[in-house]
Amino acid sequence: MVLPGLWAVLTPITVGFLVGPTCLVGLLGGSICSGMMLAIMMSNAGGAWDNSKKYIEIEGACGGKGTDTHKACVVGDTVGDPFKDTSGPSLNILIKLMSMVSLTIAPIISGNANWENWEYGLIPSGLLLFGTLLVYKLYWSVKLDITKMPEAAKESGEYKEVAKATDLVVADGTAL
Repeated sequence: MVLPGLWAVLTPITVGFLVGPTCLVGLLGGSICSGMMLAIMMSNAGGAWDNSKKYIEIEGACGGKGTDTHKACVVGDTVGDPFKDTSGPSLNILIKLMSMVSLTIAPIISGNANWENWEYGLIPSGLLLFGTLLVYKLYWSVKLDITKMPEAAKESGEYKEVAKATDLVVADGTAL
């Protein structure tokens, strides 16, 4: 979450100083429109996935519990709950954060024409590039072998239950 936070804070500063107030208004307008549509879509989709599972369990539709349709709806509910409860509402926070950062720098860039004093916009651009490379080096460049079973799970016999539940077959390090 370091990188999305960094981009949310520094993007309005970069655009405001690099291009100007007019472009910053366009950035905010686009982020508000796209963020609002995405938040509404995610909230509605999460609620629909949650309700589909309830419909099958309570009403017994499509064969009721224990069917493949019910299993698929359980997976959909697992995805739908974060959509409904966290992802949609968190976009509201992102829009507010970008707007507050823009309002904070507004007095500094209010009299500027487009591309006036653009060299000041290179500073937050450099910070964005440095932060992105730093996060890549610290987190994304680490190679994880997801096919290896943790030692604690092997000792407890937990891995057998997981393999049976998901019907996952691992051969030569490749999940099939």
